[in-house]
Amino acid sequence: MFIPNSRTSPSLPATNSSEAMRPKSVAFIPARSGSKRVPNKNIKPLGGHPMMAYTVRAAIDSGVFDAVICATDSQLYADVATYYGAEVPFLRSADISGDKSPDIEWVVWLLKQLEAHGRSYEIFSILRPTSPFRLPETIQRAWKVFREDPRADSLRAVEKCKQHPGKMWVVRGQRMLPVMPFNIDATPWHSSQYANLPEIYAQDASLEIAWSRIALEHNTIAGEAIIPFFSKGLEGFDINEPEDWLLAEHYRTNGQARLPAISQTPFEINE
Repeated sequence: MFIPNSRTSPSLPATNSSEAMRPKSVAFIPARSGSKRVPNKNIKPLGGHPMMAYTVRAAIDSGVFDAVICATDSQLYADVATYYGAEVPFLRSADISGDKSPDIEWVVWLLKQLEAHGRSYEIFSILRPTSPFRLPETIQRAWKVFREDPRADSLRAVEKCKQHPGKMWVVRGQRMLPVMPFNIDATPWHSSQYANLPEIYAQDASLEIAWSRIALEHNTIAGEAIIPFFSKGLEGFDINEPEDWLLAEHYRTNGQARLPAISQTPFEINE
């Protein structure tokens, strides 16, 4: 389904010859409907605006992307996204919008749909709306890191894990086995002090950047050469559970985290 939209994201102006040769890039904001843990979480109000609005504005205001596109299966979500400045040229079909649908399906579909309409992008980024504390500066920092390593396939946001996998177990019947059966000298990881364990990072949902050819030619959004992007503070905070909303409001009101600035009046959602 094609949805015409006159509101497009501003292109980053070319200021010199190297910038004029900058590869074209697009931000994808995946916002499917049908969330089970928190109904309509992507448009649930946070700080006065639908949560999705903060990712749309962060993407646009970063000045990094030639286009900012919301990948949604919902007309209501599409209306919210376009109100805040994103494009929704196509609606996702149900078969690539389920809670078990892998990202690669809709990413490849959207890249090919855009190509079919004369719009090709060499780089794509996935910015999930459940990370509202990701700022325009966050995206600019990640873009700089990605562009400084031309041999990389992709970049992915990570943060130091809070629960070390060296202390995790698999339960099989009446017995347990360590997920990571490693030792430090003669001491198993699961019996070692946290400070003595090697640093391990968990991916967060805030940000990914990759070359489009990796998705189109190799059917992966990551590839093999992946740059770590270290989230700072609450940039990678992910809102998925009901208690996450309470934490997000707490972080916002006490100044621990900052939402991207939005100048327009809130989109009115009729319940």
